[in-house]
Amino acid sequence: MIDDLAKGVLHRQLRVIREALVWKLDGLPEYDVRRPLTPTGTNLLGLVKHMATCEAWYFGDVFGRPFPQPLPDWRDADNSDLWASAEETRDEITDFYRRAGEHADATITELPLDAPGHVPWWPRPEVKLFTVMVHVLQDTTRHAGHADILREQLDGRTGVTAEYEEDNDAAARAAYRATIEQAARAAGPGTGR
Repeated sequence: MIDDLAKGVLHRQLRVIREALVWKLDGLPEYDVRRPLTPTGTNLLGLVKHMATCEAWYFGDVFGRPFPQPLPDWRDADNSDLWASAEETRDEITDFYRRAGEHADATITELPLDAPGHVPWWPRPEVKLFTVMVHVLQDTTRHAGHADILREQLDGRTGVTAEYEEDNDAAARAAYRATIEQAARAAGPGTGR
């Protein structure tokens, strides 16, 4: 019984955070969803493409349920899953994420939490579905957090979904930021106390 409860909670959270990640693309021009916004090249569409690839691997081959579309071999990881080429469309990538999610959902639904899997790129490759669900949920949440910050840098929009979008009152945000800046300056320079 607890297995069903745990699996249901993890699965619901994964579905919610997938939607949040894709929502970060809404309303932005092509250049803004693709351009590198950090020194390491992190970009919004690349985060979606990366998570699509991860879900296809983790809930596919790891459990002997290959994703129906060819994927790069995990040994050949060249970071091309972290950005979109000019030939790849936003719709293609978000559709890939949707299909990877559907494939993952089927694996999660059909297998018990203690179903064995094999992750060849992990130091301890023998895993259970529970471990992979927690890992993918954590990774998706981490990247959705990256997307939150990137989106805020682009146009100030914040929130988990359109339904829960936070107020974008520029004056209130500026005052709040000034309060934090003042506290930081008052703490003084240095490496900490």
